[in-house]
Amino acid sequence: MANMEFNVEGKAKNFQTDLSTGTHKITIDEPENLGGHNQGMDPLSALLSSLAGCENAVANFVAKEMDFDLQGISFQVSGNIDSEGMMGNPDVRPYFQTVSVKAKVETSESEERIQELQEKVDARCPVFTTLNAAGVEMNADWSKA
Repeated sequence: MANMEFNVEGKAKNFQTDLSTGTHKITIDEPENLGGHNQGMDPLSALLSSLAGCENAVANFVAKEMDFDLQGISFQVSGNIDSEGMMGNPDVRPYFQTVSVKAKVETSESEERIQELQEKVDARCPVFTTLNAAGVEMNADWSKA
C-alpha cells in the first residue's frame, strides 16, 4: 500500500454541494442565517468531522500494532476561526486559528498507554498533520473514558 488516490465528485447549486465517492454520498450546505438551506453539514464542521474520523481510523491501525485494547473512542472536536479572513480581509488568515480534540478512550489500558496511542495517532493522521502543517494550533487531550 503505497500511493493512494482519493476522488470526490459533486454538483453545487447556491450554497449546497452534493458530493459522492463510490456509493457514498454527502451534502454540504450552509445554515439559513448564512444564505444556505441547512440541508447538510457546513464545510468547516465537515472538516472537523473528517479529523475525528481520520483519528479514529488511524487509532485502530496503531492500536493493532501496539497490541492496545481499543474498545472505542468518543470525540469532541472544536475549531476557532476568524471569519474576517474568509470574508476577504487579507490581514486575517481564512482558516482555523485553533482546533481542539478531546477524546475519551474506552479501554482497559493505562493513561500512559493512552498517551502513547495519542502521540502515534497525531503523528500519523493525515488530517491532523495537514492542519498542523498549516500552522493551526492543535490541542489534543486523550483520556480514559
